[in-house]
Amino acid sequence: MRAILSYALPVVAGLLFGFGLILSGMSDPQRVLAFLDVFGAWNPALAFVMGGAVAVTLPVFAFARRRARTLLGTPLALPDRRTITPNLIGGSALFGLGWGLSGVCPGPGVVLAATGSWQALGFIGAMIAGMLLSDGLPLRRAAERKTERASDQAAASCG
Repeated sequence: MRAILSYALPVVAGLLFGFGLILSGMSDPQRVLAFLDVFGAWNPALAFVMGGAVAVTLPVFAFARRRARTLLGTPLALPDRRTITPNLIGGSALFGLGWGLSGVCPGPGVVLAATGSWQALGFIGAMIAGMLLSDGLPLRRAAERKTERASDQAAASCG
């Protein structure tokens, strides 16, 4: 039963999130872009949606931080709130740039992809490519550092 719940709960949460995006109109890129257009035809709807999301999320995270395990018993791992890395800054800047240009972020992108539009499917493809690239970069850097250390050691032993 616990195994079924571990798959069913994320699906239900995702469907609820997607329904909320549709209901609030946040799956419409034009509405999101209107929120970002603070010196033009600004639409504050996204601010109200974000405020509602924060109001619901804050007590839940406060509850979760006091626990070591999820409600299903798996270990709870929350991110460190204090560490700011170059990867975090670069990823945030890239996310913001893409969001500002398209008016779409991952959640609404998945909702829009369900419509079958080629733009939304292209967005999902680019998002997956970015995730794969991001996952590969640290591995490549680690391999390069290992190769450099091996070269340095070889040079030192021959010198």
